[in-house]
Amino acid sequence: MAKQPKIDIRTSPYIRKAPTVAEIMRNVVYALLPLAVYAVYQFGISALALMIVTVLSCIGTEHLFCKLSHKKTTIGDASAIITGLLLAMTLPPGFPLWMGAVAGFTAIAMGKTLFGGLGFNVFNPALVGRAFIQAAFPVSITTWTPALASNRFIEFIPSTLALPFMKPSPTAEWTAQVSIDGFSGATPLALMKFQGIMTDSMDLFLGLTAGSTGETSALLVLICGAYLAYKKMLDWRIPAAVILGTLIASECFYLIDTAKYPSPAFMIFSGGLMFAAVFMASDMVASPVTPLGILVFGLLVGFLTVIIRLFGGLTEAVMYAILFGNAATPIIESYTQPRIYGGK
Repeated sequence: MAKQPKIDIRTSPYIRKAPTVAEIMRNVVYALLPLAVYAVYQFGISALALMIVTVLSCIGTEHLFCKLSHKKTTIGDASAIITGLLLAMTLPPGFPLWMGAVAGFTAIAMGKTLFGGLGFNVFNPALVGRAFIQAAFPVSITTWTPALASNRFIEFIPSTLALPFMKPSPTAEWTAQVSIDGFSGATPLALMKFQGIMTDSMDLFLGLTAGSTGETSALLVLICGAYLAYKKMLDWRIPAAVILGTLIASECFYLIDTAKYPSPAFMIFSGGLMFAAVFMASDMVASPVTPLGILVFGLLVGFLTVIIRLFGGLTEAVMYAILFGNAATPIIESYTQPRIYGGK
């Protein structure tokens, strides 16, 4: 008699355990670390100090509001760390530390706690903090420092340690550095908007320009985003839709007048668009979940970014574009619900 094959029988369901919130947040922190390291390489100890201050401010604010509301502290889920890192990376590297602390407090208090905490926020908390700072301190948030300054590892950018409501006192070495390389201290978007000067696309892609603390290198942002997508902790369709919207809108204007309007490559790689598309537009709470809604959301953010950059008063527009998209998310989802099988 032939020997019967052995059958391995297991109980259902055959579904893996979903990752916890803390696991997702930890992986996002891991993805942000290379950008943080590169920011320190570009701008030195001032960038490091800014990230430390904003992270500590966010953690302290979240713990404070948990205590005031008699709830168990939620700082262990690492969401406040992510908010602090994201916030710091959207600020100028020489941003005064006391303003960074105010931005961190605002991001958690107004962008997260006000709506009920993690999972209930309507807007991305880091962008709420930056929007507040943009309105409160418009000069400081548009003051840029040249990247790769020779003394960046041994000396703070003068504005970093400025006292509240006081002007910084630049050292002789920083004054000489800025006078020599002050032209490159302006961001590519500022050069394009106010002087009509275009920055090389490869410099933008590699991050060899001035800009916010951690959003200059599009290549590094893509690598870090690919890690999150591989871990299935990032819906790649959202940043892809944002980039597509930016590409379509900028290509239309570029075809109208190539001398007046920048190329699509410049619009995609400049400023914080890549960083915002990967790490902020993809906020799991504030972005749509329906397939069509994701496409509409991304196209809307990309289109608004181009319009505000070209015709608005600000050089960087992706922050306001995402906040507008966050506000429109409930409407977008209500009109893009898939039809239930068998229903009319």
